[in-house]
Amino acid sequence: MLFIETDSPPPFYQERLTPTKRKQLDQWFIGHRTQSYYLKRFEQFDKQGYLSPKWHWAAFFITFPWLLYRKRYMDALVYSVAGWSFIQLNVVMALVFVEFAIISYIPDAHHMATRIGIAGIIWLFWAFMVARWTDAYYYRVARREIADALEDNPRDEAAQKDHLKREGGVSLYGLGLGFGFFAFALMVIYVQFLPIIAKPKENEVLFNTYDIAKTTQNRVALLYQQTGRCPIDLPLSIDEPQVRIQITTQAAGAPKADCVVWATIQNVKFPIRHLNDQTLMFYHNVDNNSWRCTSSLNKKQAPAYCIDD
Repeated sequence: MLFIETDSPPPFYQERLTPTKRKQLDQWFIGHRTQSYYLKRFEQFDKQGYLSPKWHWAAFFITFPWLLYRKRYMDALVYSVAGWSFIQLNVVMALVFVEFAIISYIPDAHHMATRIGIAGIIWLFWAFMVARWTDAYYYRVARREIADALEDNPRDEAAQKDHLKREGGVSLYGLGLGFGFFAFALMVIYVQFLPIIAKPKENEVLFNTYDIAKTTQNRVALLYQQTGRCPIDLPLSIDEPQVRIQITTQAAGAPKADCVVWATIQNVKFPIRHLNDQTLMFYHNVDNNSWRCTSSLNKKQAPAYCIDD
């Protein structure tokens, strides 16, 4: 699509056809949907005598579904394999360069945004180039199919019409298949690749939560041992906005506790918003005069000895 001839006249152009006959053949190939748009584009290419870039919004946003919608099944396969492989290769090369040459100069908090931004710029460039040449590509396909129809059935107009309607027009099944593929790709990203990004962030939040809660519990335990009461008025200076600490004398889930240190996760953004309102609790058990731990986190997330009683 990006390497289309700009020869004069355009490839497969049938000079012997009258304007009326050429328009009729174009209509058969294009079909009823957006026919006026493509007829206008085809006429422009015919008059200027060469192919030139135009703008195609559908190709910019949804190239793969558009190709299937226009029955370009083999081209869609080539695009999905070769095109996306080209994009991935360029993304990998750019990210490798950034990792070794630039990333050390960027604050840690902006590393992921930088990587996503670079990949997005490369995709936008590719989508921009495809969108500029899609009309020329579709014109070329139409002229090729018309040439085949005329060559195979030079005197049979009905056969020409059948050929062009079979090879051209649109397919709602193809469009559905294209969007279905997109949905599948998004599901794969969500299930397979999103956890790769989310796991380090989740571990960082969980570690900070445990570290802050444990440090507070150590202070509370020392004061409890010295005074014999729970220091619920202990001033706390927590610099972590994602963790809220509370000291109370009782809590649900710990009926035999007389001193409790609550750590609640808050203000966590995507993709680990599921951690919001999860809790980690250290409490003093009056029966055996010991500190225990419990958590609303699952077994994989909670510290090894923090089990739900």
